[in-house]
Amino acid sequence: MKFQCSAVVVLGSLMVGYGVVAGHQDHKHGEKQIPLHEQEYVQDPVEELERNFFKYETLGREKLTVIQWGFSGVNSFAHLEHIKCLTKPDTPFDIGIIGVPFDTAVSYRPGARFGPRAIRAASSRQTSFRGFNARAAINPYLSWAKILDCGDVPVTPFDNFVALEQMTAAYVELGHRSPLSSLSSRPKLISLGGDHSIALAALRGLSKVYGGPIAVLHFDAHLDTWHPAKYPSPWPSEQAQFNHGSMFWMASNEGLILNGSSVHAGLRTRLSGADWADYEDDDSQGFLRISADDIDDIGPKGVIEAIMGRMGTEIPVYLSVDIDVLDPGLAPGTGTPEPGGWTSRELIRILRGIEGLNLVGADIVEVAPAYDGVGEQTALAGAQVAYEILTSMVKRGLMDMGKVAEVPGGEGQRAKDEL
Repeated sequence: MKFQCSAVVVLGSLMVGYGVVAGHQDHKHGEKQIPLHEQEYVQDPVEELERNFFKYETLGREKLTVIQWGFSGVNSFAHLEHIKCLTKPDTPFDIGIIGVPFDTAVSYRPGARFGPRAIRAASSRQTSFRGFNARAAINPYLSWAKILDCGDVPVTPFDNFVALEQMTAAYVELGHRSPLSSLSSRPKLISLGGDHSIALAALRGLSKVYGGPIAVLHFDAHLDTWHPAKYPSPWPSEQAQFNHGSMFWMASNEGLILNGSSVHAGLRTRLSGADWADYEDDDSQGFLRISADDIDDIGPKGVIEAIMGRMGTEIPVYLSVDIDVLDPGLAPGTGTPEPGGWTSRELIRILRGIEGLNLVGADIVEVAPAYDGVGEQTALAGAQVAYEILTSMVKRGLMDMGKVAEVPGGEGQRAKDEL
């Protein structure tokens, strides 16, 4: 806004200066100043409006970021640019945050359809101008990758068969897009669930995109490789096989999971019946099992070593994090809580230790905010998990480009954020 006076307006820095208090004498110039709202209005050009109402900061090589408070703005993940990627094929991205608000395949408490909304809200203190991850020595939001909040997959709550087709179509469509960076052949997706059954759609899409089975790293209290018969019903149906406890069984039978290279971590579930049949089914699907109790014996470092020893750094990996891997005392907002879980600190420490994995996709699922505390602790944990996964994806890209240097003090290595 242009006004006919000598007042200084610095809205971009959250300050408004009239030169003097309205109606008071300007002793320097000997004239009375007119209050801002009484001045004649003149339309500003767009460039000046942006300077007045938003503060932009250039970081890195021609990287422009909007600086705003965490409680400001619309509800996108980490204040990222929001694009409905499914209908914008001409908008390239390297990493997409995609919401999948689906929860009609649960066996206990519903409500995870609101998970994407809750995780986005909980991520509001993540901003590009204060997003530097000290453990990785990079700011994932200001590095080589174009990261977008791609909105939600429109999923019907009335027909699970149609819902699965909708989700699969979305993963196939987005997975075949061309990324902005030449670093990778395909963009990567981090899904905000939704119940855990969305992983089947993701694996179907990834298998189509990458032309073969994908290794799965699965953090969860439960196996989720259960034979559908372990969910008995007097009126069984083929469609009922698709649920949040049998989706990996289905994926294995469809040849989507790399048998012998996949891992469960954080397990503490009860089993069916009176024997080890559930474990035998799981063995046939080729998963290594790491229980929640194992962390007491081998610590986070031992868990990291077991995962990396099994999966290595080259094979494509889908990382699936069920928030119920955490103890319900710390993360109560989930559909199938199991006491005795890991702390958020332990999970985050393990996620940081596996940053060398070749992640091609990931999800954070089963956040059900209706059961969360007033402090949104479950959603906050989910948002932090997403941030750590995002950091690892970006850092792995930098490592593939050879952008590495010593951390100050000589402790390990860090990626140089030069792009």
